[in-house]
Amino acid sequence: MGSENLAYALTQVVHNFGAAGVLGGAVFALWPVSRLENGRAFAGLILIAWGAQIISGGMFGVTSIYYYGETPDLSGVALVALAVKVAAALTGFLLAAYYLLRGREWDRTRVKRTFQSLAALAAIALTAAAFLRWFS
Repeated sequence: MGSENLAYALTQVVHNFGAAGVLGGAVFALWPVSRLENGRAFAGLILIAWGAQIISGGMFGVTSIYYYGETPDLSGVALVALAVKVAAALTGFLLAAYYLLRGREWDRTRVKRTFQSLAALAAIALTAAAFLRWFS
């Protein structure tokens, strides 16, 4: 049981730091004062954090398969929460990447809306995570 717990704990550490990065990066770019002039740096951080979320989320499943031979049995609520979380993560990753590729030409309003959307996607993913955890 020791190596299994270590694998889950280390995966959770990466997942937690990813969660902090996706929400913190987007919020800090907007509040308490706008830092949109540094938007590319924040978007890079957010992109890496979403990547950490996606990879570590997948590692939870891989760890379960490795130690138990199957993924956890999830309730209907947990499956919906997982789908919402995956959709938010993929959308956030793609939005951050798109901003890094095309955002240099965007006006300040569009950049602000992008970071508001990134913050909303992070909040959605974190909320879904709570339902996934407690309705598993």
